[in-house]
Amino acid sequence: MTLPLIRRITALSAATLSAAVLCAACAPAGRVILLPQPERPSAVVVSTAQGGSAELASPYAAAELGHKGELQPAQSSEAEVRERYPALLRLVPPPPQRFTLNFLPGTSDLTPESAAELDQVFATARARSGGEIVIVGHTDRQGAADANDALSLQRANAIRDLLVGKGFRPELIEPVGRGEREPVVPTDDDVPEPRNRRAEIVVR
Repeated sequence: MTLPLIRRITALSAATLSAAVLCAACAPAGRVILLPQPERPSAVVVSTAQGGSAELASPYAAAELGHKGELQPAQSSEAEVRERYPALLRLVPPPPQRFTLNFLPGTSDLTPESAAELDQVFATARARSGGEIVIVGHTDRQGAADANDALSLQRANAIRDLLVGKGFRPELIEPVGRGEREPVVPTDDDVPEPRNRRAEIVVR
């Protein structure tokens, strides 16, 4: 089986595509295995030039190509993949790492404790092959909702600027503001809550 036999792929990760290539090379019948994705479900639809089609929608689900072009469902396992395709697994990126930094009330200034954690965020991102960072700013429910939307984005951008100042590439950082919509601790309106004045940082 070669890649031209795969017509349509949905929600296909790089790791899954590598599985398709490597598995195709190791057996005359051809095989595609869906690898699990951290923190999110995935699925792939495999089609052949002969009209065969199979949907893989659970971890380690597989499709095997017969000698006449037919596709048969199959099931692999973590143990089998680790034994047969160790080189493939070395290509799978590690799961994202998450950090939470907190802010002083009504500002985009980090608390002293959170400012001290910034070096760890930077070092973690630099150590990863992808090194992309998503920064999601949040507020508590003090103040107007539209002002909190602006403040949450200011907080995300403030951390972005600090990381860029340390030498991190700006194009690898995505700042986002969520305002007061996603509190860690739900409160009534205009109630201060330090744990909601935060930025969630995902390093992937």
